[in-house]
Formats: sequence, structure tokens, C-alpha cells
Amino acid sequence: MSNPDKDNFGMSDLDSSLPAAAAALSAEDRAGLVNALKNKLQNLAGQHTDVLETLSPMVRKRVEALKEIQSQHDELEAKFFEERAALEDKYQKLYEPLYSKRYEIVNGVVEVEDQGEDKTKEDKGVPDFWLMAMKTNEILAEEISERDEETLKYLKDIKWCRIDNPKGFKLEFFFDNNPFFKNSVLTKTYHMIDDEEPILEKAIGTEIEWYPGKCLTQKVLKKKPKKGSKNVKPITKTEKCESFFNFFNPPEVPENDDDIDEDLAEELQNLMEQDYDIGSTIRDKIIPHAVSWFTGEAVQGDELDIEDDDDEDDDDNEDDDDDDEDEDEEDDEDDEEEEQAKSAKKSSGMKKGGRARVEEGQQGERPPECKQQ
Repeated sequence: MSNPDKDNFGMSDLDSSLPAAAAALSAEDRAGLVNALKNKLQNLAGQHTDVLETLSPMVRKRVEALKEIQSQHDELEAKFFEERAALEDKYQKLYEPLYSKRYEIVNGVVEVEDQGEDKTKEDKGVPDFWLMAMKTNEILAEEISERDEETLKYLKDIKWCRIDNPKGFKLEFFFDNNPFFKNSVLTKTYHMIDDEEPILEKAIGTEIEWYPGKCLTQKVLKKKPKKGSKNVKPITKTEKCESFFNFFNPPEVPENDDDIDEDLAEELQNLMEQDYDIGSTIRDKIIPHAVSWFTGEAVQGDELDIEDDDDEDDDDNEDDDDDDEDEDEEDDEDDEEEEQAKSAKKSSGMKKGGRARVEEGQQGERPPECKQQ
């Protein structure tokens, strides 16, 4: 059964009930939400019809009522996502003046008050601010090599912004003039698939214009030619090396899925997840709480979160241990019953051929499929 009112749901239905915060979104975005909602409602109406046909008329009518309630919930959920996006944009604009003040202090553009007479004797700003903030974070510290540190001392600011077409976000890294590369800004853009949950479609990074001999993502190996070789010049070979700046050269997703076998797809998925983890850490942790990472205070908060997760895991393990103990007791009882049965067979002189039952090995869970288009 389909609801004609539900099938005719359109822009006017949404516009009439839009709050002021949600109405701030563009008409195009609102139209996209409505279309997604209509598709979802139609899918709800069309799915599992075979199940409904097996129900009695009264139960089927009750299920239809439940589906209508679900449709109303989905409409509210769409408005929630809409208002949340508007709220995030609102506060992002309120953060900007604070980020500007932070930039000025970190880079010595302005001086804080009550510095005394010795202020001219020290360096301006806060040296190595972003380098220290990033190195204090466990995820980013693994990506930063010793060779990267000198370059990251020239990092003046990090910003991020939301993008709408396609949906996603962009990170911007602002560098002072330095002896390593020409770029003043390095960017990393994440394109997301707007589905039930955010799914990374692809990431795009800036091509870094390295000065000769300064590239940190590659190293040149020179080998002497073999004795007796006509070529007297040394053989040069370029190898990729670990560096934070590999972040700006993310893994590429082949346009044709047929070109990817299962192993390669799994490896690619792991690389993309790791890359997104780095980007989201910079966006959600480093940028909004940079001074707390610089001082190390943010680490304590992270450790508390980890301890909470560990406590939950411990509780789960205790439950598993209790279940194992119960199973062991049941197994012991079964063994006793089997022994008694064997003894009874022996005493009665019965001889029956036994068939050994082989338990199939439990297959490990397969990793989630690579969600790429």
C-alpha cells in the first residue's frame, strides 16, 4: 500500500515548516534533501512487500501504521541534519575571529600586553607552534619524520572549510617562505559520498613544488656501475620514503572497479581510511584545540577517552569469560553423560560403530567491502 500524500511530498511541504536556521541553506541543498527523502520514502513503501503479504489483514494494517510513523521520523531526521549543518556553519563563523587572533600571536604579528622590558630579546610569536601541536598527537606523530620537522617549523597556520559541490571539506596549510618548496599554501580536499553515513569517495592534494635536492617524500640512491661495464656513470634510483608530506599525495581510486582485485581493494581501502583519519584528526582536534596540543593538555583528554574504551572492552571480556565458564561447566556435564553412556554400552556388550564428527573451522569475518565509486 502506498500513501498518496507521501508520494506527493515536495518542496512546498518542507519550506512551510523550515525554521530560520535551516532556511539559511541554499535552495539547491534543500532540494537535494527533499529528493533524498522522497527516495527513502519510496524505498520504504516498495521494500519487503513479500513480508507484508504473509501477514494477516489486521497485522498488516498495524505495520502500515508503523511505517507511516517511520516516515514522519525520517522527515524530522532530514530537518535535523539540515539544521545541524546550518548550526555548524554559524559557529564556524564565530570561531574565525578567535583563530585570527591566535594566528597573530603565534606568528608575532601582535604582542600580548604586560611583556616587560625583555620582550625585544626573545623571538617573536611562538616558535614551532604547529609542529609541536601536531607531534603531540599520537596519530600525526607517526607520520612526521625527523626530516619533516625542519620544514614544519615554517608552518604558520592551518584552516579548514566545508565544500558543497561535491560535498566534503578542505584543509589549508599556510607556510612562510622556506628553502624546501615554492608553495605558500598546501591543500588537501576530501570528497564525500552523501549517503546514510559519510563515505570517502576520493582525496585530492596539492602537488608540491620542491626545490632541487630538497624533496622529502623521495630519496635518490646512487650505485656504482659494475666492474667492466661500459657505463661509467653511477646508476641513480629514486625511492619513496616516509614523510608527512606524502599526505598531499593521497592514494588514487581507479575509475574502473574492474581494474581492482580483492587484495588490492582491501589495501586501497586501508590506505584511504588511514588518510582520512589523519585529515579528520587535523580538522576535529588540532585546528580547534591547537594550544592544548602544544602544551600537552589535550593528550590527557585523549587518554581518558582511551581508558573509557578499554574499560568497556574489559567489561565485554569479563562477560565473555563468564560465558566461557558456563560453557565449560556444560561441556563437563556432557562429558560425564557420555562416559556413563559408554560404560552402559560396555556392560551390556553392545558394539556399535562410531562416526567421528568433524567440526568445521570457524571462518574469520571478512573485512568490509571497499566503498568506492
